[in-house]
Amino acid sequence: MKSRLQFLKPKAATATTTTTKPNWLAAASSEKHISDVVHLLTIRESARYVARDASRQKALEASEPVPPNKSSISMGPFQRKEEINPKHVEHYAITTGVHEDNQDMNRYIDIIPYDRTRMVIDEGCPPPIGNEEYKGKGHGRYLNANWVLEKYGHKWWIATQAPLRHTAHAFLSVMLQPCVHPPYTSASQPGDSKNSRVRTVVQLTRNVEGGRKKADAYFPSEVGKSIVVLAEHGCHASPLKVTLLEKKTIKDAHCVQSTVSVIPLVEPSHPRSEHLEANSKDEDDDRDCSQGVVFNHLLYLSWPDHGVPAPEDRNSLLEFIQLVDQINRDTSRCAVHPAATPSHVCEELDPDPPIMVGCSAGIGRTGAFLALSSLLREYGFLRPAAHPTIEPAVHNSPLGHISSDLRDDLVLQEIDSLREQRPGMVQRTEQVILVYKLLAAVFGGNTQ
Repeated sequence: MKSRLQFLKPKAATATTTTTKPNWLAAASSEKHISDVVHLLTIRESARYVARDASRQKALEASEPVPPNKSSISMGPFQRKEEINPKHVEHYAITTGVHEDNQDMNRYIDIIPYDRTRMVIDEGCPPPIGNEEYKGKGHGRYLNANWVLEKYGHKWWIATQAPLRHTAHAFLSVMLQPCVHPPYTSASQPGDSKNSRVRTVVQLTRNVEGGRKKADAYFPSEVGKSIVVLAEHGCHASPLKVTLLEKKTIKDAHCVQSTVSVIPLVEPSHPRSEHLEANSKDEDDDRDCSQGVVFNHLLYLSWPDHGVPAPEDRNSLLEFIQLVDQINRDTSRCAVHPAATPSHVCEELDPDPPIMVGCSAGIGRTGAFLALSSLLREYGFLRPAAHPTIEPAVHNSPLGHISSDLRDDLVLQEIDSLREQRPGMVQRTEQVILVYKLLAAVFGGNTQ
């Protein structure tokens, strides 16, 4: 089957020339090069791990001092506690995610978002100044998710774990608020406005894999049905009515596309439970659908946990990446212009808003997907970001620059940058290799 990706040619291509791989990608085909890349990535992530663990221990000791006879958290085999750079501990801090009020909102205890890049959900009002109850908890509602910026494609994403039942409301609330990038980035970023909102969610895991739950459903499986999702304990946000409007399978992309509406209900009048069945037609306290938001949920079906798509499925992954970009730019659902086309231009809609993407933990498959998207965009296989963001502060690392002999390797640079923004991105060696192989295949015109 011929890939539709071929309608986009890389930057170096012309009507009469055959595109060749960049020199750095050609050099990456050797086993030694891959081994050197993985080794360097491991060393640098180990340094981040040590800093994260020190941050965790510091946060836990602040809230509950460790008794003298109790073992402290392991600092790993690479450094002793006294050798840890305090600036690293601050840069890679995970204080908010390990706070006692937020611990049960993490799907995995060892995957905690960096404070510096975490996605903050508006609480509606700031916590009281000086209130000890909020110390270390961080401002805003907590979600295990980070803002991530492509190093080479320059597009913003939100990388996230799969929602738990009791974090579904926080997850859905992201789509109800304007996109505001992390505070350490430039004050005036394109897309930072009341009209820039997430309208595409990418899920790279099935809800159940190998008999184990990897993700919790947060919208109905049957078209026309609704559920009411309540906020987590301690949050007084209005319940959300979530309705599945449409559902279809896209075979070439091994994808299920679901169109979902989210409507805040007027009063939190339901009994305490995260999810409740609701009748989408007869709900008395429902507001009109136009007052809510609609998003597209794109589920990719052919990426196993702790692995990579089979060779025969890899063309579908490239198709899926293309599809995600295409659907995110679809502006036909415009509240101001009901008869809008997919390419409709309206000041009320961001033409290319940030996308939420996650797997189970939101690091392995998620990281590989983002690395591929960035590099495909860099070489012209995906359209440029509508709001390309050049932000050196995002990618600069206190660990220093990549060694000169590997500095030209864009896969290495992209993965290292992703790991600066969310821990453990592109988790496994085979996922690193997948990025190289798929990029080389696209340059070679062989996407099978």
